[in-house]
Amino acid sequence: MTGAIWNFVHSALMNFLNAMALLTAETFSLQFNNKRCVSKPYYPRKALLCYQLTRQNGSTPTRGYLKNKKKHHAEIRFIKKIESMGLDKTQCYQVTCYLTWSPCPSCAGELVDFIQAHHHLTLRIFASRLYYHWLGHYQEGLLLLCGSQVPVEVMGLREFTDCWENFVDHEEPPSFNPSEKLEELDKNSRAIKRRLERIKQSRSVDVLENGLRSLQLGPVTPSSSRCNSR
Repeated sequence: MTGAIWNFVHSALMNFLNAMALLTAETFSLQFNNKRCVSKPYYPRKALLCYQLTRQNGSTPTRGYLKNKKKHHAEIRFIKKIESMGLDKTQCYQVTCYLTWSPCPSCAGELVDFIQAHHHLTLRIFASRLYYHWLGHYQEGLLLLCGSQVPVEVMGLREFTDCWENFVDHEEPPSFNPSEKLEELDKNSRAIKRRLERIKQSRSVDVLENGLRSLQLGPVTPSSSRCNSR
């Protein structure tokens, strides 16, 4: 099979798979909901991961979405999905992921190992909500990703809009106003972004404190460090 024919077949196959992998408008509205608490009627906010893979040459992106399965988080399924594609290691790829929940510590470690083993991939992660963000172990997972050249950010209007336009089936009209929904998500995301920034700043403060201690200048007082980042 010649290269041109293979590229055509591969593109057609990816387009077919992408057409099958679309969220309903209702699923998007419920699962990417970033309010602090779910209002009645209550429902579980599940882990969904929408991914977009683009070659450096600007070819048509490959898109899809994954969700948690028993004993397999969406992030682990994503890693296996990308590995199964048999990507050309002489080509560079950009992967963007939109998650309903930020990765747990275990998945954060797996993602770091995956990216470090695949230097031809660049990964960006955007999360609608932060998972157990008040627990130190989960904060360490986020910081591990950021420190390993895997940017983790909170979804804003641009990311929610991109997710809505490219990962949702628009054949059926939604039961809500899409523009109002996207604006609401963006408004709710501001407090979540501030929280993530405080988590990142805590790492900067720790690095500074450790650096000063290594110079034997004594401990940094709380009033000059942590209090400013909370």
